[in-house]
Amino acid sequence: MRKPLVLIVSPALADANNGNWQTAWRWSRLLAAHYRTQIVKDWQPGADEGAVAMLALHARRSAASIAAWAQAHPGRGLAVVLTGTDLYRDIHEDASAQRSLALAQQLVVLQAQGPQALPLAHRSKTRVIFQSTSSRRTSPKTGRHLRAVMVGHLREEKSPETLFQAARLLRDRPDIRIDHIGAALDPALGELARQTQAACPHYRWLGGLGHEATRRHIQRAHVLVHSSRMEGGAHTVMEAICSGTPVLASRIDGNVGLLGEDYLGYFPWGDAEALTGLLQRCRDDASMIPALQAQCSLRAPLFEPAAERAALLALLTELIHTP
Repeated sequence: MRKPLVLIVSPALADANNGNWQTAWRWSRLLAAHYRTQIVKDWQPGADEGAVAMLALHARRSAASIAAWAQAHPGRGLAVVLTGTDLYRDIHEDASAQRSLALAQQLVVLQAQGPQALPLAHRSKTRVIFQSTSSRRTSPKTGRHLRAVMVGHLREEKSPETLFQAARLLRDRPDIRIDHIGAALDPALGELARQTQAACPHYRWLGGLGHEATRRHIQRAHVLVHSSRMEGGAHTVMEAICSGTPVLASRIDGNVGLLGEDYLGYFPWGDAEALTGLLQRCRDDASMIPALQAQCSLRAPLFEPAAERAALLALLTELIHTP
């Protein structure tokens, strides 16, 4: 018997190699034993081959596909996944994103603080599905210096300027080294990265790297820095947690929803001096990194593939069998 088809609408495909694509691709693999899947950037009526449900990533950027599906297949399973900028910006400003919320039978957020960002009228149809990643053995860490790594394309939402400023504040600490991975989606931020590298010999901008190379850098680092202004649930944070690498993160809802309210490694968003202080403490206080690792290890089970698969299957069962 042929497996039913589920459409996954992603505003970015493989060539972008960003969070939306990684989520779409991972979901297609997690669902493969039960469903056929098709990942598309845009959907038009007649292109579904009798699909039983649509999972649409991003309320604004996938709004046209969401509206077309709802019109062509009223009552047929439709879930809208709020992935970051749509949750914390677009649904409050953009009419097409707001319409996507209204049309969806189910809404999905990717971290525990996500439902609080939604209008009250939509929270009853919202569920949290934590993304997953593979676990990796913790790599041995050098004792000669502290190695910090930041992973994320250079764009405004990731707030790379906070890291640039911290690198400059740490110019006199050769025992604290910073690697920065990510392509310059904003050319001006790329130029700032180059200037920081020229001024700070212990900061390296490595540009965009493949996924496997990036994960190896995370494994080798003592800490991952995550300075974002807004996040729906950053996959790189989960990859660090599941590699035994603790995180220093901006205290925003998207990070708190992954790391927990009482996590010790937060700094105020945009506060380079506070980030600098945390990096120095990780180097100078022998108890700091073990304390962060212990907290991260308690969160790691949330990000296991079996948990994400079970949550996706439960979502699709409800979408398909509850009009």
